[in-house]
Amino acid sequence: MSTAYTAHSCSVTTHTRCEGTQCGDNPDHRFDGVCDKNGCDINTYRLGKKDFFGPGSSFDIDTTQKVTVVTQFITDDNTDTGKLKEIRRHYRQNGKVIETPSLSVGSGSFNSITQEFCQAEVGLFKDKTNFLEKGGLASMDAAMEHGMVLVMSLWDDHAANMLWLDSSYPTDQDPSTPGVARGSCDKNSGKPDDVENQHADASVTFSNVRYGDIGSTDGGSPGPSPGPSPGPSPGPSPPSPSGCPGGSLSACMGMCPASPKAFKACVEVCEQRCPNDVVV
Repeated sequence: MSTAYTAHSCSVTTHTRCEGTQCGDNPDHRFDGVCDKNGCDINTYRLGKKDFFGPGSSFDIDTTQKVTVVTQFITDDNTDTGKLKEIRRHYRQNGKVIETPSLSVGSGSFNSITQEFCQAEVGLFKDKTNFLEKGGLASMDAAMEHGMVLVMSLWDDHAANMLWLDSSYPTDQDPSTPGVARGSCDKNSGKPDDVENQHADASVTFSNVRYGDIGSTDGGSPGPSPGPSPGPSPGPSPPSPSGCPGGSLSACMGMCPASPKAFKACVEVCEQRCPNDVVV
């Protein structure tokens, strides 16, 4: 089994709705879009630590039990206004803090996403990722200054059957090639038709979501997995009569029309009317 967290960068500096090649359409224009597709990722299985994440006590993190995931964005001066230089992640399970292990990449050892790690990884895997060319962490830093929307989902993959996460991918390459073996799943697994027909009742629960200063969001030790989740939460608030529509930048953007031109104009209005709202 495997887990990954991945940084992605874009060459554009404002909210953008892409079309055609600008989106990096597969397969011929994957790396021609305004954003990088592969990103700079830490997948512990892919980097050689195959017993980090999976079902059962033989793994560092037992996926059959509830776990708290903590992601930290570190700046060069350790302030909210500094430049993003590092993305770190650790976990809490059964009263224990589990750090991302130090992993050998090229000639170095890394346990977080940094400029140096991304350079070492692309040099080792040679998978054409253009995270650094699209701006790297500096691009992410600029985007975060504008405000980001937190999205959580349970999904399948009609393009690559999720094999990029948990199997050998690309499928026509030798699994012994650096970066190809990403997880223990079979190369014939993950087909959307199979997933949707055989596991239509699949579900996930995200709870106790927090953001704040580093060290303030770990919370207590996760207990046993919860029972059935409550019913759906209420929909977004109606637009405020004045000030920031919807009460937040993300809610305001969620009210924008689908037409690309109208969407862009609407986002600009949202940014003007919700200037102090940062969504993380």
